[in-house]
This record gives sequence, structure tokens and C-alpha cells, in this order.
Amino acid sequence: MVVNGRKYSSDIIILPDRIEDHWWRKEGHSLDSQDLDLVIEAKPEILIIGTGAEGVMIVPQQTKQFLKAKKIKLKIRKTEEACRLYNQLAGKKKVAAALHIRCKN
Repeated sequence: MVVNGRKYSSDIIILPDRIEDHWWRKEGHSLDSQDLDLVIEAKPEILIIGTGAEGVMIVPQQTKQFLKAKKIKLKIRKTEEACRLYNQLAGKKKVAAALHIRCKN
């Protein structure tokens, strides 16, 4: 994946002011609210989750409810579509993205 001219081969979090690479989750292919501490600190309006090329990463209901309680709108897509959505919203809204890109299945 290429962001702002830099190539990334590990999972990343794109925040309004920076990119955190080598992002890893507590449970691998399940997204826990603790995996999103950097996102919560950034206080985006919208968080776009990229679940991988084949959508293997899941977002449990508990994580969805946690983000809702933080007043962060959530968009969940396969990573390629999540990237397109991020590009559409960036600059218009305060948006962050957590993208799983390392594996297909």
C-alpha cells in the first residue's frame, strides 16, 4: 500500500496528523477496542476500518458499541474499498483509518 508516496507492507493506522505503521491487534483478526487507543486519542469524526483484501478481520459488536459511545462514526469495508472511501472523505471530515493489509486469508 502506498500512502503519500511511501510504501507500507504492514497494517497501518492513518490519523489526521500522522501514519502509524506496524499496527497489530491484540487478537490478530479480531478488532478490540484496546487496539484503537491511538484513534481514540485523535478524536476523529469517522473511523474507516479496512478488514483485509478478503475481509478476514472482524469488528465485534462490543468494539462497535465502544466507538459509538466515543461518538466516532464507523465505516467497515474490505481494505481496497476502505482506501477509496478514506480518499473521498479526507480533507472534508476529520477521518482516521485502521487498515489490515498483511494477508488475504
